[in-house]
Amino acid sequence: MRLKAGELVAIMGESGAGKSTLLNLIAGLDMPEMGSVLLEGTDLATLDEDARAALRRERIGFVFQAFHILPHLTLAQNVGLPLALLRTTQSETRARATNILGAVGLSGREDAYPSELSGGELQRVAIARALVHRPALILADEPTGNLDPETAARVLALLIGQLREAGAAGLLVTHSDIAAASADRILRLTAAGLVDA
Repeated sequence: MRLKAGELVAIMGESGAGKSTLLNLIAGLDMPEMGSVLLEGTDLATLDEDARAALRRERIGFVFQAFHILPHLTLAQNVGLPLALLRTTQSETRARATNILGAVGLSGREDAYPSELSGGELQRVAIARALVHRPALILADEPTGNLDPETAARVLALLIGQLREAGAAGLLVTHSDIAAASADRILRLTAAGLVDA
């Protein structure tokens, strides 16, 4: 499987087929027993654990179904976490967090807390956090699974728009035929491996 910049690929499959394992392999959290995972030409198996962690911080953005937004931090602080890990200055972190929050329709909400937001708004914060450090690859694990259909469609359109604008490659793991239909390609994970859907 190859992903190109600006492309969104959906992966579908039955529960237990290995979709989460595949994401873990692509993110360098797990190492393959055979084959290889390359990110921008770098074989993840050639890197030690610290180097893989650094690569994840710098080049990969994650969007999760459960949002993983920290309740005690403001939206700007949540979104700025990837930049803080990269030791970006506080002023640049605030500016970039403010900018990306505006891009996802949350302008002026930088100092709000997660408890003040709806599920759809929290998912937009998660998308902003995944994109703020300008990663090469976005991994989205059921990002619309906890949302009503209308909100899910808006969030997915936002994710795709931001992904294309950033020129990042995107991998969407989903059970939703509607979400998968938004992708450029759909692959199905089976016992035989990845096949075109």
